[in-house]
Amino acid sequence: MASEYGQGSEYGQGYGQDYRQMYGHGERRHRVPAGLRAPFEARSWREFAYILLSLPISILLFTYAVTMISVGAGLLVTFIGIPVLAAGLAGCRGLGALERARARGLLGLEVGDPEPLRTRGHGAWAWMTALMKSGTSWRQLLYAVIHFPWAVFSFCVAVTFWTYGWATLTYPLWFWVFPMYGGQGGLQLYGDEQHRIYLDNPFEITVTALVGLLFTLATPWIVRALTQVDRLLVHGLLGPSRLASRVVELESDRGVVVDTAAADLRRIERDLHDGAQARLVALAMDLGLAKEKLTEDPREAARMVDNAHGEVKTALQELRDLARGIHPAVLTDRGLDAALSSVASRCTVPVRVDVDLTERPAQAIEGIAYFTVSELLQNISKHSGARAASVDVWRVEDRLMLQVVDDGVGGADASGGSGLAGLAGRLDAVDGILLVDSPAGGPTRVTAELPWRG
Repeated sequence: MASEYGQGSEYGQGYGQDYRQMYGHGERRHRVPAGLRAPFEARSWREFAYILLSLPISILLFTYAVTMISVGAGLLVTFIGIPVLAAGLAGCRGLGALERARARGLLGLEVGDPEPLRTRGHGAWAWMTALMKSGTSWRQLLYAVIHFPWAVFSFCVAVTFWTYGWATLTYPLWFWVFPMYGGQGGLQLYGDEQHRIYLDNPFEITVTALVGLLFTLATPWIVRALTQVDRLLVHGLLGPSRLASRVVELESDRGVVVDTAAADLRRIERDLHDGAQARLVALAMDLGLAKEKLTEDPREAARMVDNAHGEVKTALQELRDLARGIHPAVLTDRGLDAALSSVASRCTVPVRVDVDLTERPAQAIEGIAYFTVSELLQNISKHSGARAASVDVWRVEDRLMLQVVDDGVGGADASGGSGLAGLAGRLDAVDGILLVDSPAGGPTRVTAELPWRG
C-alpha cells in the first residue's frame, strides 16, 4: 500500500494537481533564479522593515516591562505593587497584540490570539488576580524582556549586511564622488602609514562590486534566517499556548462527539419507531383479529397467522439490520477484514477489499473505521455511478489508514453540509483526518487516517 503514495501513483498525481492549483502551476517556473530575485522581492523588503522596526519597538517594550515590574515588585510590601504589576502585565498584553499584528502584516505570520483573560467575579481585584495568574500575561512579559537583545543583534547584522552590500555593489556608480587622489576619484581605505588600500583602478572597482554582489545576494537569506527566530518568538510567546489550544480542540471535539451520539440516538429511535415498532404493532393487531376469527373462520385465521409469521420475519430482519448499524457482531468477533467484506457484499457495485493488518486496533477505532467505510460505500451505491470500487486498510506506524476508491463520475465535495463533511467531523473528533480527491469525471479517492490506539 505504501506504493500508492509514490510519485507515479494516481494518488500522488491527484494531490500534485491540488498542490499546483493552490500554489501556482508547476509549469510556470520563474525564469530568474530565486537567489537573484531575492534582493528585489517584496518579501525581503518587508522582512528587512520588520527588523528595522524591531529595534525601537523592542526598546519601548523592554523599558516599559522592566520599569513596571521593577516598580511593582518593589512596592509589593505596601500592596500598591499589585495594581502596578497588574497594569504592567496588561500593558504587555496590549503591546503583544501590536507585535502579532506587525508580524502578521510584515512577516505573513498567522498566529492566533492567546486565550482571553478569565476572571472569577467582578471588580478590579478579580481583574488583577486574573492577570497575575494568567500564563499568557507572563509569557508576553518574557517576550518583552528577551526580544530586546535579539532585536539589537538582528538590527546590527541586517543593517550591516544590507548597507555594505548595496554600497559596494553600486560602488562603480559613485566612487568618483570621493576626494581626488593622483588626479582620479576613488575611495582611500587608511591603514597605517605603510599599508594603504586605495580603490581607484578598474580591477579593484570590479572586485569591490563583485564582493558587494555576494553580500547583496546573501543578505535577504540572512534576514530571512533572523526573522525566522522572530517568528518562533512571536508564535511561542505571543500566541496561544499548546495546552490552551489543545483544551479548545478537545472541547470542540467533545461537542462533535456529543452531537454525533445524539444524532445516532435519534436515528435509532426513528428506525425503531418507523420500522420494527410499527411492524410489531401491526402484528399484534393481526394476531388479535386472527384470534377472534379462530372459531368462526379457521381458514381465514390460518391465513392471517401465516401473514403475521411473515411480518415477524421482516421485523426480525429489521432488528438485525439495526443492531448491525449500532455495532455489528461480525466486527467484534472476527475484526475489520470480515466486517468490511460483509459490507462490501451488500454494495451495488463490485468491491475489492484488502485489509493488511497483523493485529487489531482499539475497539473504538475499529468501529469508527468500519462505519467510515460503510458510509463511503453507501455513497458509492447512491451517487457515484461507479462500475467498481476498492477498499484498502493498512497500518503506518501509529496510524490506521483507510482508502476507498471508485471509478464513478467524481465531483464529491467534503465542504458544506454534505455527508462527507459530517464524516470528516467525526474523524476529527478522534484526531483523524479525511482527504477527498474527486475531480469531475472521476475517479474518486477518499483517504482516512485514524490513530491506532491498540
